[in-house]
Amino acid sequence: MISNLTRRDPIYLAAILFWCVAVAARGQDTAEMREVLTRLDRLEKDNQALTEEIRALRQQLAAASRPPNAAADPQSASTPAPTAEEAAVQQNRIDELAQTKVEASQKFPIRITGMALFNAYRNGNDNNQSENPTIASLTPGAATGGGTLRQTTLGLLFNGPATFLGGNVTGSVYFDFYGGSTASLNHLARLRTADITLDWGNTSLLVGQEKPIISPRDPDSLAQVGVLPLTGSGNLWLWQPQVRLGQRISLGGDAGLTAQVGVFQTSSLDTASDQYSYAGPVPTQQMENSSPGAEARLMLWRRWGETGRLEIAGGFHVNRNHIGEYSLPSNIYSLDWFFRPNPKIEFSGMFFHGRNVAVLGGLQQGYQVLPGGGWGSVGSNGGWAQLRFPVTRRLAFDVYGGQQDDVNADLLPGYIGKNQAYFANAMYRIAPNVIVSLESGQVRTLYLQYGNRLNNHYDLGVAYLF
Repeated sequence: MISNLTRRDPIYLAAILFWCVAVAARGQDTAEMREVLTRLDRLEKDNQALTEEIRALRQQLAAASRPPNAAADPQSASTPAPTAEEAAVQQNRIDELAQTKVEASQKFPIRITGMALFNAYRNGNDNNQSENPTIASLTPGAATGGGTLRQTTLGLLFNGPATFLGGNVTGSVYFDFYGGSTASLNHLARLRTADITLDWGNTSLLVGQEKPIISPRDPDSLAQVGVLPLTGSGNLWLWQPQVRLGQRISLGGDAGLTAQVGVFQTSSLDTASDQYSYAGPVPTQQMENSSPGAEARLMLWRRWGETGRLEIAGGFHVNRNHIGEYSLPSNIYSLDWFFRPNPKIEFSGMFFHGRNVAVLGGLQQGYQVLPGGGWGSVGSNGGWAQLRFPVTRRLAFDVYGGQQDDVNADLLPGYIGKNQAYFANAMYRIAPNVIVSLESGQVRTLYLQYGNRLNNHYDLGVAYLF
């Protein structure tokens, strides 16, 4: 059929040319010429239809001769075979994925995150023999300095399949190397936070080790990572085991409420570490039997434009610990906030008021001997605030400070009446995942009947994010 159609085309064309020549030679009128042109147009359309039919027949013949696997992919006929260079690139990508792929034994994906962090630092004389002093020591010593990588963090993030009642399970585990001593060959891995979270739409259930519910925020710093910024001077950060239930309530597309309640395992105050201890009287040699506390927090949020956002939340913590026959209440009320009116400024912080805040990571003097030999909780007020200026996508400046002011009447001479800290830093991304930070600040500690002690801290940090 194809051969016959092909042979007919020259015959039609020759007839048309002969007819045109004959008409022109005889000097036919305009009406006859229009008829010739009409026939010519009709023949061209017929010829185009025949050409399409030939193309379709050729495609049918090619499909009939194609291998079965190629027939299953209609795009394979039009996709050219990769060149040797393209094939090499594809093979390298396959090999790279095979090397970086992480899969759990239960066949769900796991992602690795964290940062390799190098810090070079220098402290003043009242450094409390610590890399990152959270208080200025009562007795001065020699200025110290050095470098360390022990604030490096490593995290695992996982996402599981659908679970109970259609919810999704997610979780994380974060470690650092801040355990052990400051010796470069004696850094020990330490669990920071971990959680398993089940989400059902606007409801979530978390079990794990996290910050207190009433204190979810932190200042931005690459100098203070192993012990979070403003420890003992307004930031109640201590990571402890807990269970919390959260509910999100929409108030339209641009506002909402987030409610959280939970049970928090408070810290026992019979152990001291280098970030809490200080040269002076220790709170007590007696052991406080710690018990779980109840916490709740309610946050109202609103957003506007592409970047504007306001968050403000109130919360409370309550529990009772015991030393022998004495009951030590811990009642803490909090207010925290985050405000970003435009992309170039952020204002965040927290305020708290209560008793025995040491159980959440405050100064380790949460209770004291009362006149007559009894024991009582120490009252405290404190908080912190930060101004952040994201100048560009690469450069940001942070200024933050805070304090913890304990009730002097609840303390004995030599104890810390007030602890304050003020810092400023600049962070610059020299690459998408490499940040250089310069930070400086001062810790100011007031010892009752001994006066203020000051310690200056300077830090250069280089972080490689992965």
